[in-house]
Amino acid sequence: MEYTEIITEAIGTLTVNKLRTGLATLGIVIGIGSVIALVSLGQAGQQAVESQIQSLGSNLLTVSPGSTSQGGIRSAAGGATTLTLADAEAISTSPQITTIEKVSPEYTSRTQVTTGRTNTNTQVIGVTPTYAEIRNITLASGNFISEQQVNSIAKVAVLGPTVVTNLFGEGANSPRFAGEAGPIGQTIRINGQTLTIIGITNSKGGTGFQNQDDIVWVPLSTAQKQLFGADHVTSIALEAKNPDVMVDAQNEVGYLLLARHKLSDPAQADFSIFSQQDILGAASQITGTFTALLSGIAAISLLVGGIGIMNIMLVTVTERTREIGLRKALGAKKKVIITQFLIESIILTFVGGVIGMVLGIGISFVASSFINLPFTLSSSSVLLAIGVSASIGILFGWYPAQKAANLQPIEALRYE
Repeated sequence: MEYTEIITEAIGTLTVNKLRTGLATLGIVIGIGSVIALVSLGQAGQQAVESQIQSLGSNLLTVSPGSTSQGGIRSAAGGATTLTLADAEAISTSPQITTIEKVSPEYTSRTQVTTGRTNTNTQVIGVTPTYAEIRNITLASGNFISEQQVNSIAKVAVLGPTVVTNLFGEGANSPRFAGEAGPIGQTIRINGQTLTIIGITNSKGGTGFQNQDDIVWVPLSTAQKQLFGADHVTSIALEAKNPDVMVDAQNEVGYLLLARHKLSDPAQADFSIFSQQDILGAASQITGTFTALLSGIAAISLLVGGIGIMNIMLVTVTERTREIGLRKALGAKKKVIITQFLIESIILTFVGGVIGMVLGIGISFVASSFINLPFTLSSSSVLLAIGVSASIGILFGWYPAQKAANLQPIEALRYE
């Protein structure tokens, strides 16, 4: 019997009972669709996180007070207020530091910001002008913090677009609103102090506590002396000269700070130095783990679908026992019987795989648009879906096919 004839007969057999055939493929459709959708959404989430981290600045190093093991310096237990403005100035001016291009000391705190009858809880960051250069901050309107404003402890503020929306309402950044009475020049209050808005930044995106648009920037001196009464900085952002010197930069800065803090043993460092790659690696590992976990859970439905197809094929063998016996009595070889049942099983799983693939792509596209993620389609997951569906057809169709082929013609013909 020719393969085309076997395939035609297999299709005809499957279309006899359309409802049962549809239910048999449903498990495969759900399994393949779930795997593709979850892998796609996982990769989209990973890309979004990586893009957000990279938007913070290029060749970025962050020095934080406290203890962690990162980069070339192994840090240990320490206080949370061990970094000072003098440390940042030393990094900027020391002849020992040859790999750092720019230095940005920062003081960060979360607090309530009010204007008129509206208020919002947001992140307030005290900065110097270098912050905008290192962190890739661009202005939609107005100006960023200047050196003169830092030196004079000026009561001015730059707002992110989310803060503007929370305080002044939707559309506050539109040209129409700005032309009438935009936020520039209006005032906000932070911890009892009145600050004048001098600029609004362009959107960088993000959510929750990592939202780069939900920030108020003020002069570093104003944050320390007027708003929060602090004599330390919460972090120091550094821009290395190029990506190839990141490790050297970590070591140079680390050993300079060890000397300044009068610590001879790197294991006793009271600060931590993070590189952008450290953060990217950690974020990618976390998102990758969750994607793999969710995909594994979705893959269970593939197993369930495969078992369902095997059950359907076993029922089919029982229903067609007399047919199988007649064909064998007329000289049909065992190989032909096995081939036909395997092809029927593969058709079921292949069709289910194709439908599941289309469903998974559609779900991932809609979900990405709904939660504002980039649409990402993994070609490997699509190819895997087709391969897995065909493999399931062979794996779970083999036993029913063997059972059918092993039937004795006499017994099969007598079956009622």
